[in-house]
Amino acid sequence: MGKLTKKQVEHAKPRAKQWKLTDGQGMYLLITKTGKYWRYDYRFLNKRKTLALGVFPDITLKQARSSHQKARDLLNDGIDPSQHKKTVKVALLESSENSFGALSQEWQARQKWTEGHRRTVISRLERDILPYLKDRPVSEITAREVLTVCRRVEERGAIESAHRIKTIISQIMRYCVAKEIVDGDPCRDLKGALTPTASKNMAAITDPQEVGGLMRAIDGYQGNEVTRAALKLAPLVFVRPGELRHAEWSEIDFDRRLWIIPPEKMKGRIKHMVPLSNQAFKIISELHPKTGGGRYLFPSIRTSERPMSDNAVLSALRRMGYSKEQMVGHGFRAMASTNLYELGWRSELVEMQLGHKDPNEVRASYNHAKYLQERIEMMQAWADYLDGLKAGISQSP
Repeated sequence: MGKLTKKQVEHAKPRAKQWKLTDGQGMYLLITKTGKYWRYDYRFLNKRKTLALGVFPDITLKQARSSHQKARDLLNDGIDPSQHKKTVKVALLESSENSFGALSQEWQARQKWTEGHRRTVISRLERDILPYLKDRPVSEITAREVLTVCRRVEERGAIESAHRIKTIISQIMRYCVAKEIVDGDPCRDLKGALTPTASKNMAAITDPQEVGGLMRAIDGYQGNEVTRAALKLAPLVFVRPGELRHAEWSEIDFDRRLWIIPPEKMKGRIKHMVPLSNQAFKIISELHPKTGGGRYLFPSIRTSERPMSDNAVLSALRRMGYSKEQMVGHGFRAMASTNLYELGWRSELVEMQLGHKDPNEVRASYNHAKYLQERIEMMQAWADYLDGLKAGISQSP
């Protein structure tokens, strides 16, 4: 039998009994019901021995072959590869270089990222991961410990970010597997443990780099001018799609630069105040000469007596090349909430601006007045942040 191929390794399925695919010269892939394991069978001092080379897919075929060759070289020099591995592992465990913080720096140095993505990853490491794992030996980090780190992020409402934190930790641990410091990635045991992100019918773009691309696409949209205005306003105000398309000119307070949505239009039946940033106010001001003579900001193309179709913004996104799995009209809310939390804004401000109802109606009414100035500042900061992303300026939460 010839050398293994990448496709053979990927497509190998478990059977009733464990079985193996041979690559040659004692190296093979052992396939069991629990996973796929690289192994090297050899003889040392007339004794048959087996060396573990790692777990697929953490260790690729190419990496396994490299480790196999190193083991054969040791054997040719009269050194037992298994004993050598144990000696090296003990030395690493006794070294401060085995800490998560030190190895995360090694991992970073090997990545070929854009400068903006590098800043984002480092920011997440420094804020949400290293304060808890920096000095921990990677060999002692457990799945429960990783879950605790991710839960801290979840608890501030940043669900998408919690998943990204888990991904970063997993990538670092897989790097440690490749270095043969640890045998596996504890994150693999956390599948399904975190709160799911937005479902497909609520698909949202939340990554800052992708948000920048979306904002540029919206800026270049050449369709109907009323739809274009709604599309440009949507990420700035992040109200529900129905609230956006039913916006009325009587609800716009031009003097205070507020959009005041009456209770009957809101899901929570509580009056909602949307501070209009400079960017949002400009869009509305430029739209006024076109549709201000009617009831709705965004009237139907057929009659000014009805609001625009509920598919107008969705169809525009599709024409811009965004599929239903990537972005929907409701996704602007997830886009804003995820990034506002990442930017450090307090949960009560973000939740209130999303129009989420406070169970205590008296307190909800009071909070509307109490937090308005802070929400005005937040909405302007959010609009400026989006402008920066649109311009391609690297910005890390």
